[in-house]
Amino acid sequence: MITITEGVDFDTIAREWRCKWSPDGDKASLAAAQTALTEVLADLKAVDGVKDVSRTVCGGCLDFKVAAQVDAGKFGAWEEAGFPPEESFLEKLKGIEGISLIESQTFTIMKC
Repeated sequence: MITITEGVDFDTIAREWRCKWSPDGDKASLAAAQTALTEVLADLKAVDGVKDVSRTVCGGCLDFKVAAQVDAGKFGAWEEAGFPPEESFLEKLKGIEGISLIESQTFTIMKC
């Protein structure tokens, strides 16, 4: 367990990939983003220390998010390797018409 400050501990670090999708073309960009995720999902789940992978979609704000939750003790090695398959996935998103605001973020998680 890692402590940020008194009372703020965590045992999991997540890497999130996110973008905005367009409702145009019967949500074609959303479908393509899901296909891109499916293409890298096995590699993502195979990362040493992965506890969970989740996909979040918001139909109101048009978010598409993927979060890989990794054991805090193993996260550093994944980070040093460049978060594979992040580069591949983000490149796939960049090639999809209707996808915008592609970002990534790292944050901590602790079940309460």
